[in-house]
Amino acid sequence: MRNKGRVLPRKLIEEKLYNWDDDVSSNAVEVHVHHLRRKLGSEFIRTVHGIGYTLGDA
Repeated sequence: MRNKGRVLPRKLIEEKLYNWDDDVSSNAVEVHVHHLRRKLGSEFIRTVHGIGYTLGDA
């Protein structure tokens, strides 16, 4: 994986996923992360409080 171990800010994830020009409040990223954790295991995606997410070894 290209970004393994790197902290990805939530804002950067939103910019890559969506083409929003305005500051939009949405929990879509959190919902998708929740679903990915259910499928991959909770230890694979880690939350870095106040910053974003990081990928680790499953």
